[in-house]
Amino acid sequence: MGAVRKGWLGQMGFNKGGGNINWFPGHMAAATRAIRQRLKLSDLVIEVRDARIPLSSANEDLQPMLSGKRRVIALNKQDLANRNLMHGWISYFNSRKQECLPINAHSRSSVQKLLDLVEFKLKEVMTREPTLLVMVLGVPNVGKSALINSIHQIALSRFPVQEKMKKARVGPLPGVTQDIAGFKVRNIQQHRGSDYLHSPYFHEIAHRPSVYLLDTPGVLVPSIPDIETGLKLALAGSVKDSVVGEERIAQYLLAVLNTRGTPLHWKHLVSRESEDLHLELDKKPESNIKDLQNKSKKPINKSDVYRVQDMVSEVQRTLYITHSEFNGSLEDENDLETLIDHQFEALQKALKIPHKASEARIMVSKKFLTLFRTGKLGSFILDDVPDASDSVS
Repeated sequence: MGAVRKGWLGQMGFNKGGGNINWFPGHMAAATRAIRQRLKLSDLVIEVRDARIPLSSANEDLQPMLSGKRRVIALNKQDLANRNLMHGWISYFNSRKQECLPINAHSRSSVQKLLDLVEFKLKEVMTREPTLLVMVLGVPNVGKSALINSIHQIALSRFPVQEKMKKARVGPLPGVTQDIAGFKVRNIQQHRGSDYLHSPYFHEIAHRPSVYLLDTPGVLVPSIPDIETGLKLALAGSVKDSVVGEERIAQYLLAVLNTRGTPLHWKHLVSRESEDLHLELDKKPESNIKDLQNKSKKPINKSDVYRVQDMVSEVQRTLYITHSEFNGSLEDENDLETLIDHQFEALQKALKIPHKASEARIMVSKKFLTLFRTGKLGSFILDDVPDASDSVS
């Protein structure tokens, strides 16, 4: 089922303020030009996309060039995507003769499967070339750096390394890798093995033949005419929250959940003794939702896990109740907007945010978005598989 009916987004206030949103930071223009030049030299491209938005996370401007290259589309963050829907996406890409593999960049076995596929696709050219270049590209925050770091670990176990490899920087915000410094555009056939291959963005991952991995900055298209595509990118974290606004992104997420009927799947939570649950939550200190984003930085506290799970259950239960008691029509944008406003108020109570807080809706939005992005609300795929007749890259 589609997320939100076409034409609603402007009317529901998702594009308030007028004008085009500046999705395209200045550094991306130079990076895009550099990527186009390096693409010509690459033997294979690993195009990393977010498995939750298999089409929306594609850089459409680069697709014409990519269609003529050896390419593997790596649908990263498969652990956050609905597995029941993933089969349809694999079939879709296969029907378009596009090699596709769902992965988890933090899983060694998953990344190894990707490397096996890359090796298979390079098998023919390996017999002719002593040095190969594999480019990794994608829009911001799809997990390119995490993937490259995992590939490093596998490469380290395969062959001795004379000098310490530089890890790619990984961060929760899009746009961490902002340039391709030190890479001189030359004919790689003439300079394989030369000093410029030791640029910070070049990583040797195999010997005999030598295979170099080239990291690239995440870049968006200069203009995103489809507002919903932009909101999906923002919801997945490929556009900084400050560019779009947390409240607007949370509004969109609620619109998606309501129109898909997702809260109805949480009916079982109402069968609990709700009064006991409220009393239990009131006795516990408020959990710090930032722990979800920083869980790798400190040991997991079991009591924190239980508090977060209680909070998730209360949020899901709240959305089920507000959705099931809704008497309006989800086909009417005004009714849907009224429901979303009511849900914001209910979520403020569920998340225990002070009633008088001047920025209560912003606080609700931030916590709600974190629950979605960390998979606590469940697994989702926001894009719909196109019809066979659709012409989409």
